[in-house]
Parts: sequence; structure tokens; C-alpha cells
Amino acid sequence: MAPGNWTRVTQFILISFSSLPTEIQSLLFLTFLIIYLITLMGNSLIILLTVADPMLRSPMYFFLRNLSFMEIGFNLVVVPKMLGTLLDKETTISFLGCAIQMYFFFFFGVAECFLLATMAYDRYVAICSPLHYPVIMNQRTCAKLAAASWFPGFPVATVQTTWLFSFPFCGTNKVNHFFCDSPPVLRLVCADTALFEVYAIVGTILVVMIPCLLILCSYTRITAAILRIPSAKGKHKVFSTCSSHLLVVSLFYVSLSLTYFRPKSNNSPESKKLLSLSYTVVTPMLNPIIYSLRNKEVKNALGRTFHKVLQKPCPLVSKK
Repeated sequence: MAPGNWTRVTQFILISFSSLPTEIQSLLFLTFLIIYLITLMGNSLIILLTVADPMLRSPMYFFLRNLSFMEIGFNLVVVPKMLGTLLDKETTISFLGCAIQMYFFFFFGVAECFLLATMAYDRYVAICSPLHYPVIMNQRTCAKLAAASWFPGFPVATVQTTWLFSFPFCGTNKVNHFFCDSPPVLRLVCADTALFEVYAIVGTILVVMIPCLLILCSYTRITAAILRIPSAKGKHKVFSTCSSHLLVVSLFYVSLSLTYFRPKSNNSPESKKLLSLSYTVVTPMLNPIIYSLRNKEVKNALGRTFHKVLQKPCPLVSKK
């Protein structure tokens, strides 16, 4: 299209689930609202427990607290707007709002990939070098590893978002998704995006594969260490210390891979929406549940916290 025929886009329309009947949209709103509230409460509870309880001051819970912060941020970026589209059919989002949503979506997504790799390294040191664990995973090292997990999100989100929104948009402004993800927004661009698409594919592969390989290396060593333990009870006890993290990693990477690495012929917009729900809505809710139900220390800390609250004496009311 000639430059003179371009119409400046000031807002986008999120199609979301508008093709569904009103009754189903209302049911989806109620379901996603409940999941959203559980996610916020569950992750907030993990943060409060790991800060308040002295027994949860180990590096594993420090990284778990970071993961909960990321899950809350991830949810705040995507879910409130999605709930709005289901509730009042207001599906518009401003040009700047779309860019901001995409930026923080990439930021939290990339940071979570690297944090999961950091948590795998923490489990590797704890199981394979237990005597040196307090020395290796000291407070300063944990802070550096956490910062290294958060940092990659900045350059990736900045380059991807800035580059994509520097393209001209024309024709339809309808984004066939429930949030501003890169592929559906890219379809609205009126320019040659071949170079950007190559960058996006390579960047996504690196962001997913580098942490994934680090996790794989860590768990290969962990598995070898577990196999050297003579007793079955000992093997089960050691494996239980990393089973929660392994389950969280599996949920996150499987849903992410199915969304972004499926062949285009099998990747319809509707199926992508369903897959996107798994890592934007469902997984953030499951993470605190997995870590609380499969972790005795967290359950004990939760019990101690409730016991303190229930046993706290009521302040005496002074009589004049």
C-alpha cells in the first residue's frame, strides 16, 4: 500500500472470545475471575510466608518468592483486560496500551524462563553438593542469580516491542486474541516484516532453549546423584525436594512450546487462544498450589502462621 493511503492506528480491537454466545462469555468471565483471584491470593500468600516465616529463609524460597512476584505481574498484564472484554464487551485497547501490554508480557515471560533455570541450578547444588550448599548459595550469590534472571527480560521486551510498533499499521485494527501478543499484532502491519520475523523466531528459540538446556543439564546431574543413593526411601526423599519445581517447569514449557512452536497449519487463532490460556491464566494459579500441597515446609509454615493469628490475644479495651 502506498504511504499516502496509510491510516494512523490509534487503537486496536481485541476480538478475544466475542464469537462465543453471551452466556458462555459470562461463564468464562466468572471462571477466569475466580482463577485470577486464586492466583493473586495464592502467590501473595507465598510471598508473605517466605518473608515472615524464619524457617523459609533458604535460597529455594527466595527464588520461589521471585517466581510469585513474576506470576502476579504476568497476570496483572493480561487478565484484567481480558475480563473487561468478557464483562462489558469493551474490546478496544489504545495503541500505547497495546505496546505496554506486549512489553511487560515479554518481560515477565522471559524473566520466568531464566528464573526457572536458576531454581533448577539451586536444586542441583542442594542435591549434588549439600555440604557446600550454604557457601555456594550465599545471600550475595542468590541476589546476583535473581538479578540475572530478571535482567534478560528488559532487552528482549524493549527490542521486540519497539521494533514491532515502529512498523506502519493499516486496514483492519482487529487483533484476533485476548491480549496484544506479537503474532496477531504482526498480521496487521503494512510493511515487509521478514527480517523482524527471523529475529522473533531466533529470539524465541534462544530465550526458550537456553534456560531449557540449563534445566536439562541440572536435572541430568540430579538424576545421576539420585541413582547413586542406595535406598529407595532416600531416593524418594531427595527427589521430593525438586519434584514441585520439575512439575512447574513441565507445565510452563509444554504450554509455551505448544503455543509458539507448532506448525502454522495446525495453529489456528482459536487453538492458540486456548493454549495461551494455559500459561497466562492456569499455570500462574497452579504454581502456588503445587508448591504448597507438595511441600511440607510450606504447609507447616502455613499452619504456624494461622496458629499465630488464631492464638493472638485480642487487645484489652480500656474502661474510662
